[in-house]
Amino acid sequence: MIRRGFLAGVGLATFGSAALFAKDAKRPNILFAIADDWGWPHASIHGDTVVKTPTFDSVARNGILFENAFAIVPSCTPSRNSILTGQYPWRLKTGASLWSVFPEGVQTYPNMLEDSGYFTGSYRKAFGPGKDRARSVAGKKYKSVDAFFEARPEDKPFCFWFGTSDPHRGYKWQSGVKSGMKLEEVEVPPYLPDNETVRTDICDYYFEVQRFDRELGEVLQRLEKAGELDNTLVLMTGDHGWPFPRSKANLYDSGTHVCLAAQWGDRIKPGRGVDDFVSFHDFAPTFMELAGLQPLEEMTGRSLMNIFTAGKSGQIEPRRNHVVLGKERHTPCQENDASGTPMRAIRTKDFLFIHNFKPERWPAGAPKAKYKGPYYDIDGSPTKDVVVENKDDPRLGKFFDLAIAKRPADELYDLRKDPHQIKNVAGNPEYAEVLEKLRSRLMESLEKSDDPRVLGQGDVFDAYLYRGKTTSPIIMK
Repeated sequence: MIRRGFLAGVGLATFGSAALFAKDAKRPNILFAIADDWGWPHASIHGDTVVKTPTFDSVARNGILFENAFAIVPSCTPSRNSILTGQYPWRLKTGASLWSVFPEGVQTYPNMLEDSGYFTGSYRKAFGPGKDRARSVAGKKYKSVDAFFEARPEDKPFCFWFGTSDPHRGYKWQSGVKSGMKLEEVEVPPYLPDNETVRTDICDYYFEVQRFDRELGEVLQRLEKAGELDNTLVLMTGDHGWPFPRSKANLYDSGTHVCLAAQWGDRIKPGRGVDDFVSFHDFAPTFMELAGLQPLEEMTGRSLMNIFTAGKSGQIEPRRNHVVLGKERHTPCQENDASGTPMRAIRTKDFLFIHNFKPERWPAGAPKAKYKGPYYDIDGSPTKDVVVENKDDPRLGKFFDLAIAKRPADELYDLRKDPHQIKNVAGNPEYAEVLEKLRSRLMESLEKSDDPRVLGQGDVFDAYLYRGKTTSPIIMK
């Protein structure tokens, strides 16, 4: 049972606007659009001068641009599980890791909205990768957008999950450059080598970001033509950070900070920029409130409705001043077994504190692993090759250490001086008080959310099946 401090006890009386929608035959539609491996700040409205994202920019200008949106886990399956359930992933047992089995006895917002009269469905990548249920947890899967809308009864509001595999690897080499992108205009972050190969790889990633943006634009045009766009909440984001070393499968901003924008006709005042910290478990209670339903007691997220209707920019809710993040197993790439790299973090405006529960393990995978290849938590790529092949180079070896070397139990980064989280100041006496406050705050939050890692039961995560591309499901022995 969830402990006090979250949504326990919240009912429809609290959500006056939601109750109104429940009585209204024109309950709002919900279009949730999610890319695969699209991280912040890779959108033109965020100042990236190479990638072009007119659809995302339009959604933001017609509604809200969230500056501090975070995926709770930098890994596909648990990130999506958090969205579906409105819970921290470490509460989801088998659902806390990649290529897992969706947990029994846990409800999802698409299923509950369907039971309340919504027409629900998903397209392309929704839940996963992993083993779904007979009744898909993200709604019935459709082969195309057309198929979904052709099947939809005219008298029902819809809840549609528009997924994609873009910009997940692999990429077509030089697709970005051939589309007209200029290598010299690419901004390479300081945790990656800056050379032609890496810049080309980044452009190929941008090419797929743009494809996702373009395809969603076609869906919005369809809704506008049908006269339904104004009554549709559009939420557009990516499931975690981009697939480059020290990003995906890491709790640094490059792995968890995501682009997020929302529009909803005249119900959201346009042109707003919001600084509140939000994360993926906030989506399910939001969608339920819109549909006139009561968020479940076990949901740890908080509805975004107050932000939607606030009508102003900046910080809306003072208590949304941080997010709690985590990771268990991404892939089974340790030396001798299928264990993961458990870590938790708290991110505030000025600091990122990460606690590594097993600092003896390789954060990106071991050089030689029983079940997977070297450093397997990093997706194979030209950039990874540059980092690994130059690990002994006096000039480039630092990038290997940043991405792959073992890390201490505690990491602390001062974002005011170090926005890319390169210099760990956890051992600096000047930051001792900050370190202790953030550690206490993190552990208190984890205890309230019944995280097995702080309740003496953390090893259970290593014992859950991994159902990825192997001859048989892996279980730790």
